[in-house]
Amino acid sequence: MTWIGDNLGLIWEQLREHLYLAIVPVILGLIISIPLGYVATRYSWLANPLIAFGGLLYSLPSIALFIVLPAILGTKVLSTLNIIVALTIYTVSLLIRNVIDGLRSVPPDVRQSAIAVGYGALHRLIAVDLPIAVPVIFTGLRVVTVANISMVSVGAVIGIGGLGELFTLGFQKDFLTPVVVGVVLSLALALLADLVLVTLQRALTPWARVARPVAEVV
Repeated sequence: MTWIGDNLGLIWEQLREHLYLAIVPVILGLIISIPLGYVATRYSWLANPLIAFGGLLYSLPSIALFIVLPAILGTKVLSTLNIIVALTIYTVSLLIRNVIDGLRSVPPDVRQSAIAVGYGALHRLIAVDLPIAVPVIFTGLRVVTVANISMVSVGAVIGIGGLGELFTLGFQKDFLTPVVVGVVLSLALALLADLVLVTLQRALTPWARVARPVAEVV
């Protein structure tokens, strides 16, 4: 407890950096995945190759990607840009399948009704397709968010900042407290992020809460 009290500034700094490195790629990955998924559902021949390519990218070891990317980007291994690009690639590779599956889950009659009342492609995507696809997309979003939080911790092996730095500090000094603090905060961060996403999903799909009691009554 003495070590924790004396190092609150360090712990807060590492927690803030960890959150930044894990969440920014999720946001960027979602922004990239939605138009890619839309194009893949509009031109169905693209869907399977995109999903397969995403699976191939996600199978790459994270440490290897952290080390290889600087040669492509012209950055340093420990550059924030390098870490964000690497984790954004992982996010897109995992999320693209969920976006495609979510957009495919829109009933054809609903889509045809939207077209019949004059919805253009973009308006239909925003007002009809994406709201219906939210549950499927958020399933992938929850998985990739927790995975990113974990990968930032693992990145401590090559010196990436975040809570993994506490692991390194503890191992170097043969002192367990920083390691325990890092593990506990990583788990807490993952649970909090998942709770935020569940809450956001419920807020974006209010009809799901209405439909459930009606179904139970019937």
